[in-house]
Amino acid sequence: QVQLVESGGGLVQAGDSLRLSCAASGRTFNGYVMGWFRQAPGKEREFVAGIRWSGGSTYHADSVKTRFTISRDFAKNTVYLQMNSLKPEDTAVYYCAASNTINIHTTRDRYDYWGQGTQVIVSS
Repeated sequence: QVQLVESGGGLVQAGDSLRLSCAASGRTFNGYVMGWFRQAPGKEREFVAGIRWSGGSTYHADSVKTRFTISRDFAKNTVYLQMNSLKPEDTAVYYCAASNTINIHTTRDRYDYWGQGTQVIVSS
């Protein structure tokens, strides 16, 4: 049974940094894409960043690509999202997801497994 467990969210001030973690278990993720999405109140869930588990190539949404970085640690079976220069508009629940596909897709329907989410609140 695949499990994705996010952690690292919290309340921070604008300009601060946070690192989110996603601990993955239940199978090997070779050939998978791991992604981060976020959902703000009243808004659709949106793609933030993705990484190919095996090759390590990444893709970041335009809104975050100069501030956020996705990475993974094979030994810990964990995916990270380093978030710098946080803004109030980054406030959302952040979700980790896994997609059994080669390409990094940006739509939620291409992802097979989801974590429960971790809340990030950025105050101005």
